[in-house]
Amino acid sequence: MKLIIRSAFVLLLTIFLSGDHEVSATVFTLQNSCPYTVWPGTLTGDNGDALGDGGFTLLPGASVQLPAEPGWSGRFWARTGCTFDEHGNGNCVTGDCGNTLKCTGGGTPPVLLAEFTIAGGAINSDKDFYDVSLVDGYNVGIGIKATGGSGDCRYAGCINDLNANCPPELRVVDGNGAVVACKSACAAFNAPEFCCSGDHDTPATCGPTQFSVMFKQACPSAYSYAYDDASSTFTCSGSDYLITFCPTNGS
Repeated sequence: MKLIIRSAFVLLLTIFLSGDHEVSATVFTLQNSCPYTVWPGTLTGDNGDALGDGGFTLLPGASVQLPAEPGWSGRFWARTGCTFDEHGNGNCVTGDCGNTLKCTGGGTPPVLLAEFTIAGGAINSDKDFYDVSLVDGYNVGIGIKATGGSGDCRYAGCINDLNANCPPELRVVDGNGAVVACKSACAAFNAPEFCCSGDHDTPATCGPTQFSVMFKQACPSAYSYAYDDASSTFTCSGSDYLITFCPTNGS
């Protein structure tokens, strides 16, 4: 699917569901507020068509709009330090997805994720669910703002630069020694208490750790570990969504 830019007269795809109901497509606007180029990656659940062909280049200050059908679920993330040839082959310093511009899988941790499940289709809900997740670590800040919807529709995101305050044991550095990403404790230590696995695979047995608490204090509305649902999952109905890379405020 090619990237689709919304104009004044082509605003939404209209998808007809069973019965007499009609539901408008959800439009995701991806905006790059970073002072550098990012290469957004997209992943669609259930082997559906990837939005934006799975990945593309987004220059500083640029934005692009992608419509998604009702019932769509998937994720977005930023890749950094990418080099691709004319055929789209190459790699990225963070968030890589198989040495290709057009991702066919998820981003390699550490990477901050914007995750969505949109109402409609086979989804038995009239609400969209969305979150920003630090469970796979952090590379570039992300903010999600719901626009035009109804319900709670709160802002979700991670505004603070976690790379600047990443503990030494979680740091990922480039060839010049600069911190380019911050690992999750699970990725760094591969221990059940950090990964919520093994004997720690339930909410009762896997709680916050000193590292997830640090993430949560920096980014209160983002998932800091696997069972951080109560303060990290948000809902809205009938909304479009602005996804900002390197947001500067929570509005």
